[in-house]
Amino acid sequence: MTDLASKAAIEARLERYAESHGDPTGPVMAEYYRRYPDARASFAHHSPHDPAKLEAEMVGNTIYYLLCWFENPIEARIYFDTSVPHHRVALAVPPDWYRGLIEATIDVIENATNAANAAEEAAWREMRAGLVGLVERNRFE
Repeated sequence: MTDLASKAAIEARLERYAESHGDPTGPVMAEYYRRYPDARASFAHHSPHDPAKLEAEMVGNTIYYLLCWFENPIEARIYFDTSVPHHRVALAVPPDWYRGLIEATIDVIENATNAANAAEEAAWREMRAGLVGLVERNRFE
């Protein structure tokens, strides 16, 4: 599958999710907090007047990188190479929480919307591995 076809596969599944379920923010954050209950306090700390706005922003950012992974992985690498260490050092957000939001987002979409075919499933696996790999490469830097 070409990068263009893989990008289209990511977009197609996201569109099917949005058409049938709407905004993923609520389900993603529910799953994320189920996995990382202590992270809720971090969102409240960093956005005391409107943690829901920060939650929506973080889910939106995650979806952006799901969408751009095949089109521009270098942009994702540059972003993650600065964002993961910044979150860890300046915001006290451990890499596991960072990775957890990516995986919760992907899991919610995958669990609610079946892949149309094996190629689409493979594109999602590759995208997950790429984004999670960027968090892992920046875990201790």
